[in-house]
Amino acid sequence: MNPEHSILRETAHKLARRTLFGFLVTFMLSRIFVFLIMSDEMPNFYFFLHGTHVHHLNYGIFLLAAVCGYSVFRRPVGRKAEITALLYGVAMGLTFDEFGMWLHLGGSYWQRASVDAVIVVAALFGLVAFGRTVKRFEARHFRAFIILLVLVIGFSFALYLAGNRIGNQMGPTLETLEAASSP
Repeated sequence: MNPEHSILRETAHKLARRTLFGFLVTFMLSRIFVFLIMSDEMPNFYFFLHGTHVHHLNYGIFLLAAVCGYSVFRRPVGRKAEITALLYGVAMGLTFDEFGMWLHLGGSYWQRASVDAVIVVAALFGLVAFGRTVKRFEARHFRAFIILLVLVIGFSFALYLAGNRIGNQMGPTLETLEAASSP
């Protein structure tokens, strides 16, 4: 194995871990803040432009554009690359938190598609951050892979059922909170 390649791989894993961290923290904080604002537990600091609520996915889109432009034209390394990876995760978190609104413009914030998209993106970041290379995948890992696959499928099924149940129970309450918090 080329030593230079392993250094690059290690760096990619490290940057992906920073991205995953920024992504998950931003998603969780976005959900917490939105719920607290809608339930009047904290002040409404939503940005309105001529009566139109500017959703945080727009901040994410602008931040994605800035981070990607910086990455392409400046090619950061070292600490600057780590900060860039973290900001990329933040931008992805802001954007994918409202993924359901990409699909259904004007739809409710509490769409299931947003949470599903966040799970998929987090899993992809996790694979890059912690996954082994294909060359290092050995026969003994195949059993572990099969067990993990069965567990992931089972977890996905349980998550789907629980999400539907929670959505049926909490959906009307969340929609009422959302409608009441909009001007």
